[in-house]
Amino acid sequence: METKTKIDESKVEEFGEQLLDALNGGALSIMISIGHRTGLFDTMARMPSGTSEEIAAAANLDERYVREWLGAMVTGRVVDVDPASGVYRLPPEHAACLTRDAAPNNIAAFAQYIPLLGCVEDGIIGCFNEGGGLPYDAFPRFHEVMAEDSGQTVLPALNDHILPLAPGLKQAMAEGIEVLDIGCGSGRAVNQMSRAYPASRFTGYDFSEEAIGVATAEANGSGNVRFEARDVTALGETGRFDLITAFDAIHDQVDPAAVLRGIHDALKDDGVFLMQDIHSSCDVEKNIDHPAGTLLYTISTMHCMTVSLAGGGAGLGTMWGEETALRMLAEAGFGNVTKHRLDHDFQNTYFVARKR
Repeated sequence: METKTKIDESKVEEFGEQLLDALNGGALSIMISIGHRTGLFDTMARMPSGTSEEIAAAANLDERYVREWLGAMVTGRVVDVDPASGVYRLPPEHAACLTRDAAPNNIAAFAQYIPLLGCVEDGIIGCFNEGGGLPYDAFPRFHEVMAEDSGQTVLPALNDHILPLAPGLKQAMAEGIEVLDIGCGSGRAVNQMSRAYPASRFTGYDFSEEAIGVATAEANGSGNVRFEARDVTALGETGRFDLITAFDAIHDQVDPAAVLRGIHDALKDDGVFLMQDIHSSCDVEKNIDHPAGTLLYTISTMHCMTVSLAGGGAGLGTMWGEETALRMLAEAGFGNVTKHRLDHDFQNTYFVARKR
C-alpha cells in the first residue's frame, strides 16, 4: 500500500510566497531595465518630485507609458507617491543605486540582463531538448550591455586598484611595454589604458567584428592601440607580450584551456597575465550564500555556457569556480599565481599569473 508523504502546509504557504516574490522581482527587473534605458531614473533624480506628466515631459517620453511604469515602481517600493496630489518622488537613497551617476553602484544597469536573456528563452529550451548551444549573434545588445557592465566594475578601478595588483606593472607601462587584451569586446579597457600610458603599445583581440568596429571607432585614430577580430584559441605569438589581460572573458571560451596555454606562450618570460573572472566555487553548495548566485547561474545557463557549447566547446559557464581557474592556470604552465579581491567588487576575483 502506497504511503502518502505528509505535507507541511506552512512550508507550502511559505514557498508559495517565495515564488510570488520571485515573479514580482523578475517583473520589477524588466521595468528597472526600462527605467535605465529610457533615462527615467536619471530624470527623476534631478527632480525634487513631479506628476507623471511632468516626469514624461522632462524625459521626453510618452506620458501614458511613463504613468504605467510609475505604477510598477510604486508597487515595487522603488518610487514614492503622494495619493492626494499624484506627485511621484525617487528617494535619493534609491537613486544612489539606480542612476548613471551612481556607478559603480548602479544596479539598474545589471537589470538589463533579465530582458536580454529572456529574448533567447525559446532557443535555450531547444538546447535543453537537443543539446548544443546558441551563438553570440543570437543575443541582441549583448556587447552594449557588457560594455556598460565593465564600465562600472572594471574601468573606474582599472588604474588605481586593478593594475597595482601586479607590483611594478604601472611603472613598466609608463616606460613602455607590449600589452594584449583577450576578449576585448568594445575595447573600453584597452582604450582607457592606451590613453593613460602613451609609451606602451596595446592590442585588443575579439572574435566579434561588430565589437571590434566599436573599439576601433572609440580609439579615434590613436597610434598606440589596434584592434583585430580573431579567434584567440591559438594566439601563435610566442614571447611577444609583457602584459596580457582578460576581463570576464575566459570562462565562456570554446576551449579555455587552449586559450590559457596560448596566453602563457605569448607572454615574455617575465610577463604578467592579469585575469578577472567571477568569484564563485565549482561546488554548488558553496554558492548558496553568494549574493548574486541565482542571477549568475541564470546568466551562465542562458549565455556563457551556451555560447561555448555552440562552438563545440567546454561549456564551463559563469560559475566555473576559482578552484577550476587555479587548476587550469597551473596546467597552462603558470608557476606563480596569486588571487585578489577588491572592496568595490563583490562578484569578481582577480588573478595575477606569471610563468615562474
